[in-house]
Amino acid sequence: MSASPPPLPLLLLVEDEVPMRRFLRTFLSGSGYRIQEAGTGQQALTLAAQAPPDLVLLDLGLPDMDGQEVLRRLRQWLKAPIIILSVRDQDVQKITALDSGADDYLTKPFSSGELLARVRVALRRAKGGSGGDPPVFESGGLKVDQTARKVSANQVEVHLTPIEYKLLVALVQHCGQVVTHHFLLQEVWGPKRALSTQHLRVFMAGLRRKIEVDPAQPRLILTEQGVGYRLVSE
Repeated sequence: MSASPPPLPLLLLVEDEVPMRRFLRTFLSGSGYRIQEAGTGQQALTLAAQAPPDLVLLDLGLPDMDGQEVLRRLRQWLKAPIIILSVRDQDVQKITALDSGADDYLTKPFSSGELLARVRVALRRAKGGSGGDPPVFESGGLKVDQTARKVSANQVEVHLTPIEYKLLVALVQHCGQVVTHHFLLQEVWGPKRALSTQHLRVFMAGLRRKIEVDPAQPRLILTEQGVGYRLVSE
C-alpha cells in the first residue's frame, strides 16, 4: 500500500475585514493551502495554540489588540514564518515588525501573485531551516559556496572584501526575507559599533558592483526603501 501524501501546509489568516479575508481564503485554498481564519488577535492566539500553523498571515489593524502585540506574543513560542499584511506603510512600522520577528512585510494593496511568491519562499526556508543552511547557495547567476568561501557571478569568480562577504552571507542566510539595516549593522559590525545606515549603503553599493549585471538596476539584492534589503530567491 502506497504511503498517503503529506498534509497541505496550514496557514493562519488573521484579518478583521471580512471581504479581504474571504478573498484571501478563496485564493490561498485554491493554491493548495489549508486555511484557518481569525478576525481578532485573541482568536488568532487561541487558534495558533490549538493547532500550530505552518505560516501566519497577520494584519496589524485588528479590533481588539494591535497586530504588533499579536506578533510579539506568537514569537514567544511559534517558530513558523509570520508575514505581515498591512495598510501601514510607515518605515517605523515595518522595522518594528521585522525586528520583532516577522519574516516579511507586504503593504496593502498587493498582488495575489506576489503574496503567493512570498508564502512559497517563507515555507521553503522554514522547511529547509531545520537542517541548517546549505553550504552552497545559487540564485540568478549568483553562487555562494560558504564552505570554500567562494563567490561567483554568472560563472565568473568574484573577490569580495571581508565586510562584503559578511554582508552577502547575512543576506544568503535570510534569503527571500527583508533584512533590516539595524540587523545587518549588528550582524556584520557587532552591536557595539555605532555605524550609520549611510555607512551600510556604501558597502552594499560596492557589493552590488561586483555581483550585479547592472548595479544601477539590481536584480539580486533589492532595496526595501527605508527598511533594508532583500536577496532574491529563485
